[in-house]
Amino acid sequence: MKLKYTFLICSAAASMALSSCKKDLSEINQNPNASENAQPDYLLTGATKATADTYWGTTNNMDASLLFVQHWAKIQYTDPDRYIYTNTGLQELWTVGYTKSILNYNQIIKLADELANPNYKGVALVLRSWAFSLLTDNYGDIPYTEATNIDEYLTPTYDKQKDVYFGLLEDLKTAQASLSISGPVIGGDVIYKNNIALWKKFANSLRLRIALRIADREPEKAKAVIAEIQAEGSGYISANNETAQMIYLASPNQNPISNLFDTRDDYRISKTIVDRLFALNDPRLPVYASKTQAATPTNYVGLPNGLLVGDASNLGFTRTSKPGAYFLAPSAPAVIMSYAEVLFDRAEAAARGFTAENAADLYKQAVTASLQQYNVGDADVNAYLASPAVQYDAANFRKSIGDQKWIALFGQGLEAFAEWRRLDYPQLQPAVAGTLGGKMPLRFLYPDKEQSLNGANYKAAVASQGADQLTTKLWFDVN
Repeated sequence: MKLKYTFLICSAAASMALSSCKKDLSEINQNPNASENAQPDYLLTGATKATADTYWGTTNNMDASLLFVQHWAKIQYTDPDRYIYTNTGLQELWTVGYTKSILNYNQIIKLADELANPNYKGVALVLRSWAFSLLTDNYGDIPYTEATNIDEYLTPTYDKQKDVYFGLLEDLKTAQASLSISGPVIGGDVIYKNNIALWKKFANSLRLRIALRIADREPEKAKAVIAEIQAEGSGYISANNETAQMIYLASPNQNPISNLFDTRDDYRISKTIVDRLFALNDPRLPVYASKTQAATPTNYVGLPNGLLVGDASNLGFTRTSKPGAYFLAPSAPAVIMSYAEVLFDRAEAAARGFTAENAADLYKQAVTASLQQYNVGDADVNAYLASPAVQYDAANFRKSIGDQKWIALFGQGLEAFAEWRRLDYPQLQPAVAGTLGGKMPLRFLYPDKEQSLNGANYKAAVASQGADQLTTKLWFDVN
C-alpha cells in the first residue's frame, strides 16, 4: 500500500507538472539578477551602436560602398574591389538592419507609448527611418510595412522602393510631431544626449535627404515635402557641432575602421580621389590620406581600384597611402549626416526650384562647412573657394554638387554610393579588372536566406524590380 500510495502521489505530481509546465517554464527561467523587461535607454544605445557599426564597418562600407565610389581601394584580397561577391557577401546590412536595428526601434516605439514618453518614440522613428533608408537605398524593394510587426508577419512582403520612401517621409513627419522640447527626458542617446531640439533638426534634415532621393521620379512630391519642412519651423542641422554622428570610445568600443587596422592591412585610399584632390589642390588630402611609409615624390599615392592581387601588391605596401590618421583613430565618429551634406541638399533643392534660397551661396557654404569639419584654416578655405575648378556652375548643378559632395562624403560609403547613383557625378570608371563587363555595381544582392526562408516574396520582388544582380538599376536611380 505504501508503494502504491507513493506511486499515486508521484503520478499526480507528474500530471500536475505536465499540465502546468508551459505556465511555469517562463517563471522558472527568469533571471533573478537581470530585468525581464527591456528598458528603452538600453535598447536605444544598443540599436544605435549596432546600426552605426554596420554602416561604418567592414562589410557594407570598407568592402563594398567605399570601393564602389572609389574612396578606398584594396591592396590585398581584391575580390570585392573587382565586384566579386558570394550570395552571403552583402547580407550584413540586411541582417543587422532587421534583427538589431528595426526590431529594437519597434520595441522602443511600443515602450514609449506605454511610458507616455513621446520623445523616445520620436527618436526611435528617426533612427528607424534612417535604417530603412539604408536598406532600400542599397537593395531596392524591401519589407517595410510588414517589417514593423515581425511578430505577426514572419515572412513579410516586399514594398516597392517608391512606397518605402513615401512611407519614411510620413514616419519622419510623425517623428517631428512626437518630439517635444518641453517633453520628458530620454536616456541612452549616444548621438545628441537628449537634446530634442537637435533631434527635430535631424528629423527635418533626413526628410530633406529622402525628398531629394525621389526628386527625379516624383518632383512635385519632393517639392511639397520640402515646403512642409520649411513651414514646420524647427529648421535643419545648422552647424558642424550639430552633425548627427556617433563618437566612438577606446577599445573595445572603438571605431570599426580603427578596430580593423589594428590587425589588418588590406586597404589603401583610391587613386581616383587622390588624383582629384591633387588636381584641386584640396586641403583635405592630408586628412583623408596618410603619407606613404617609404619616400615617394608626392608623399600621397592612391591605389587603382580593382587590381588583381599580384598587381596591387606590386605597387608596394609602403609606397601607397592608407586612409588618414583621422579615420583610423579609435574615437573617430561614424557620421550619419553632416552639416555640409544638409547645405548641399539645400543648394540642390534651390537649384531645382523647390525653394527660393540661393543655390550658389548654399553650395559655397557647403564646401566651406566640409573644409571646416576637418579644421581647415580660413586662408586655405578662401583660396580653395576662389579656384575656378571649385566654382558653382548653375548650368550643371548635378556636376558641381555631385563632385564636391562626393569629396565631402569621404568615409560615408553607403551615402556616397547613393548620391553618386542619383546625381551621376563624379563620372567614375569601372574597376581595372572588374568582373561586370565594363559596368559598375548599382545595388546590393539580396541575402541568400531570403530565397529559402521568404522565397515567394523574394521572387515577387525580383519579378517586379529586376534581376537580383549588382547591375540592376533601382527605382530612384533614373539617369
